[in-house]
Parts: sequence; structure tokens; C-alpha cells
Amino acid sequence: MLYHLLYPLADEVGLFNVFRYITFRSMYALITAWVLTIAFGPLFIRWLTRIKIGQPIQDDVVAAHHEKAGTPTMGGLLIGFATLSGVFLFGDLTNVYVWLCVFVFTGFGLVGLADDYIKVVRKKNKGLSAKGKFILQVAVAVAAMFLLLQQPAYDARLSLPFIKFISPDLGWFYILFAVLVMVGASNGVNLTDGLDGLAIGPSIVAGACFALFVYLAGHSQFARYLQIAYLPGVGETAVFCGALVGAGMGFLWFNAYPAQVFMGDVGSLSIGGALGFVAVLSKHELVLLLVGGLFVIETLSVILQVGYFKFSGGKRIFRMAPLHHHFELKGIPESKIITRFWILSVLLALLALSTLKLR
Repeated sequence: MLYHLLYPLADEVGLFNVFRYITFRSMYALITAWVLTIAFGPLFIRWLTRIKIGQPIQDDVVAAHHEKAGTPTMGGLLIGFATLSGVFLFGDLTNVYVWLCVFVFTGFGLVGLADDYIKVVRKKNKGLSAKGKFILQVAVAVAAMFLLLQQPAYDARLSLPFIKFISPDLGWFYILFAVLVMVGASNGVNLTDGLDGLAIGPSIVAGACFALFVYLAGHSQFARYLQIAYLPGVGETAVFCGALVGAGMGFLWFNAYPAQVFMGDVGSLSIGGALGFVAVLSKHELVLLLVGGLFVIETLSVILQVGYFKFSGGKRIFRMAPLHHHFELKGIPESKIITRFWILSVLLALLALSTLKLR
């Protein structure tokens, strides 16, 4: 709204000309989201405590986690409020790609909210059925892709990292692929969200990384120079990424070990789904495997554990899955696991950024 109110006045007030720049608005969307999260965080946590929105803990988790039972959850609502506030204040609300990001972020968030609500009501760590949650996630992702492919400038071509001249057109199969990216990213963040600050840290890194990717993809000269897919207007979604990063940084203030609040599925599903969609928008779907490599590792650890358990008749690869629980059971302190995983996420993001030149 500030963009639409102030930028038209640039001829009278030269200072307002800064609103034409996506970089400026992305930065201030980040700062605004951070300030809102920090300002409202304590009030929000007290409200969750007062209405007894506490995290239930499964009986089969690491013993130390039972001490966290009752910690306020659904902190993703705070992330959502701050992110959308930053977008609506500094984004170009006539840009269809911005609204599609908002749609995916909100849609996946509502699925997570329903899951969290059922958990709180039942006082058990089981909300929606796995099948029901999956169907709802797929429905949101399919709707987003149907709307995206209606845009004349967008196509179903797949960009391959490290390769310049091969860009296969997947046709309608691209919808299936993109849905897999979004749902996979959403569940990957959700599985990683098992220790204090473990998921939000890499999410901040990934959000910052994709802010750069979408900005470059929406800039004709940079896209041509770097030989990446160019999509007019998509650079505006860097404002969304900036707001998401700012909200994540503010949330980490309260979610860092020892956590005062958990994000819940409303946070993890919305963040993961949004990151997956931004990867699709910027035509860096495969690079998401690097940017979100930590989420991939955590997800694979669960798949391998479950598959091997069934195949071997009860044997395990890890002491517990996801992988962070395996290291906990090996006696590594929670804070050290979190810090090491954050370091890994930064290194993977740097590797992903190198694909911009290695073509």
C-alpha cells in the first residue's frame, strides 16, 4: 500500500522515487516484518499461553523433549502476520506473481493451522491424517500451478543447473513436477522442525537465496548475462521473500534454544510451500535441492528409515528419524546439533548460488 500511495508522488517529493526499486522495497519489507514480529512476539506468546495453546509431545520422542510439553505453539501465525504485512505495505499489489505467492503461503498455512488446531483440541501430537493433509496440500499446489500457467509469459520449460542450452518442455507433466516440489518442500520443512530454531534458520537462508534468484529472473539484463530464464514481473516477488526472511528472523528471536514458542505446522507448511513455489517461479526448482539441502536430508532420513524398517522386518538405519533425533540419541547437545545444521544450510546455499555462474 505504501508503494501505491507514495510512489505516484515521486514527481512532487523526489525521496519517494526510491519506491520504484525492488531492492529498496524488499529490504524495508524485511525490516518491517522483523520489527512487527519482535514487537508483537511477547504479546502473542502470552496470549497463546493464556488460552493454553501448548505443544503436545509424543511418547516415543527423545526423553528430553518431554520437558517442552506445553510450550506455546502455532507461532507460524505470527510469521504469517508479519510476512503479509511486509508484502502488503511494500509490494506491488497489481503484480499477479505476488498474489500467487500470498495464495500459496496462506493456503499451505491454513492446512497447517487445521492440523495444529486438531492437535491442541485432542491434546495429542496427531492432527489431520497423513492422507488428508497430503490431499489438501496437493489441492493448493495444483490450484496455484493452474493459475500460474495462465500467465502468458510463463511456460512449462524446466531449467537445468550447470547446463545452458537444454531446457525441456514438460507440458502438462510440469504441473505434477511443480506440485511435487511444493508439497515436498512443505513437508521437508515440517519434518525438520523438531528442535528449537532448527527449521527457521535454514528457512531464512533459503528465503534470502531465492530473493536473489527471483530478482535476477525478473531482470532482463541480469537474466541474459547469467543465462537464466527471464520472466517479466517475477522480480517483484523478491519483496515477498524479503518479508518472509524478516519474519523468520524475528521469529527466531523467540524460537532460538531454549524456545519460548514453536511455529507449528501453520508455520512450517506455509514456509516450505512458499519456498517451493518461489523456486518454481524463478525456474530454479532443481536448485532447491541444494538451497534446501538440509530439508532434503531430513526427509530422506525418514524415507530410508521407514523403508528399511519394513524391508528388514524391524531393523533401523538410524537410532531415530528424522536425522536430528539420531544425533540427539548419540548424546550430542541440542544446541550443537542446531548450530551445525545451520552451518550446513549456509554452505549448501552458497553452493546453490554458484550455479548462477557455473553454466
